Amino acid sequence: MINVQNISFSYAHNEVLKDISFDVAPGECVGILGNNGAGKSTLITCLNRIRKPKTGALYMDGQDMLKVERRKAAQFISYVAQKSEGGQMTVFDAVLLGRKPYFNWALSDGDIAACEDAVNNIGLGDLKLRYLNELSGGELQKTMLARALAGEPKLMLLDEPTSSLDPKNQCEVMELVRTAAKEKSISVIMVIHDLSLALRYCDKFLFIKSGLVYKYGDAQVITEETISVVYGVKSTIAEVNGRKIVVVG
Repeated sequence: MINVQNISFSYAHNEVLKDISFDVAPGECVGILGNNGAGKSTLITCLNRIRKPKTGALYMDGQDMLKVERRKAAQFISYVAQKSEGGQMTVFDAVLLGRKPYFNWALSDGDIAACEDAVNNIGLGDLKLRYLNELSGGELQKTMLARALAGEPKLMLLDEPTSSLDPKNQCEVMELVRTAAKEKSISVIMVIHDLSLALRYCDKFLFIKSGLVYKYGDAQVITEETISVVYGVKSTIAEVNGRKIVVVG
């Protein structure tokens, strides 16, 4: 069980996050929801130690990952940023960087095997020798996801993993995330803006408003009233082909 306790963060005197607490079970996908500036991405970067929270803890296996040595924390937690840059590096080499927290003097057979497994599971086997700057946006995002999985994490932090993708690639990436979470018992915390996509692929939902947890729970917390309070817009929640969708306006 992943236990996030009382995370608070401020930019100078501007308090962005205020005592954020929630739990995530193994294999569970949690969507972080809220309007722009609510503190969603800030929360992710606090949990990943890119930013240092003013207060709080992230407990995994009884250890506070915000206090252990960084290399050890990186063996438990993988992170996929909102945007990734291509370059003169092959897909396989990029995925291999996911093993960096485990590197010693030389790559081990286990490192290579973990990368091969991640590349093949994400469906990038035919592209592993292609350079990143030759990939489409969807292929690049899948490569970053494979890199995160190569680290064999217990927690994956994703910051808007579908923000620049077309609908087909959005669904493919989200399906890959959910499948990996279930099959490998990885807890996933992701920032996501598309409420319908979140309803389809996430198990729980954390609404942040003005730096505070407004609601946390399963799909029942996504209501027209909650959307109105958090986003300031009217919406209709409907069911299409057995799935709930959110229509704004």
